[in-house]
Amino acid sequence: MTDGAIRWRRFPWLIPLVQIALMAVGLAAIARGDELADDSGLFDRQLVWVVLSVPATLLAIVIPYRFWKTQAFWVFLITLGLLVIPYFMPARGGSHRWIPLGPVNFQPSEVAKLAYMMALSQYLMFRSNYRKLWGLVPPFVMTLVPMGLILKEPDLGTSMLFLPVLFAMLFAAGARWTHLLLIVFLGLGTLPVGWKFMSAEQKSRVTTLFSQTDGGPAPRGDGYHLHQSKQVLALGGVWGSAVTGPATDDEFLYHLPASRTDFIFCLVGERWGWWGCLGVFALYLLLFASGLAISTSTAEPFGRLLAVGIVTILATQLLINTGMTVGLTPITGLTLPLLSYGGSSMLMTSFSIGLLINIALRPGFEVTGETFRY
Repeated sequence: MTDGAIRWRRFPWLIPLVQIALMAVGLAAIARGDELADDSGLFDRQLVWVVLSVPATLLAIVIPYRFWKTQAFWVFLITLGLLVIPYFMPARGGSHRWIPLGPVNFQPSEVAKLAYMMALSQYLMFRSNYRKLWGLVPPFVMTLVPMGLILKEPDLGTSMLFLPVLFAMLFAAGARWTHLLLIVFLGLGTLPVGWKFMSAEQKSRVTTLFSQTDGGPAPRGDGYHLHQSKQVLALGGVWGSAVTGPATDDEFLYHLPASRTDFIFCLVGERWGWWGCLGVFALYLLLFASGLAISTSTAEPFGRLLAVGIVTILATQLLINTGMTVGLTPITGLTLPLLSYGGSSMLMTSFSIGLLINIALRPGFEVTGETFRY
């Protein structure tokens, strides 16, 4: 049997099937949001991004992922420069997150997440880099720099992703437990610094989390988003409006800002109810389980660590995004992977999934020196 035939026998078919299923759910939820908002524009645009995600996934599969190992730090440095450019661009909604590129807007923080994981994977390949205390300094600095730049945009949600990824990748690489605990304490120690960098709006969203109340009229300010989020989610009930019909004719009760972006999970709950939400979680769990299985079966350390990072960042996005819809985490501008409207998020998530498939097809061990012990 040829090497190509053996490679394609390893193809993880479940991953692209789950990817397609989640994108289909996202399109249907966006269509429901367009219906409620009396606006059909976002569905058509998102359909374009879904189509473009196919070549993005294929590109990530075709190029051997070891190419990114040799270019990881350069790509990371370039993305740090890209994170600075939005500060010189006109603000949108009070944020400097995007770089205008003609008819579309590019969000460099989406690229920065993947570039960061590549650079960290390259650094952690060899045990001598992190098995001593001083070896934790470079990865911690690598984490704080993009975190600070993204937090200043301001983008609280994306900045919250980096520390969980750092911890998970250090754990997968075999870092000492004492060092992992140190990372936790260092992370907690940076909270006051992070609070200082946060905007007044971000601080308000954090404090709203601890002052929320259920029932009664909708509050003003940041509490309004959370109140409406829980209300729209509850309107779906067990089966959702797709089965039982709309719960009410009062259009105001369905009003939810950013319903097709940050709060897309609420539309899933409203349309398909409790069972629909469970189904979405089940699809994500299949994706994460497949990604971790790829990581454990990969002998090459860069690929193994990169797979862990991709799964961790997607899982963290899922927890933060769905948590904010029910008042468990602060409301942030963090999208739900493959479901929320957004071109940059869709393309980079699809590229990351393509990298997972790439790693599954090329699990061989191709390094010199002593690698980490898993």
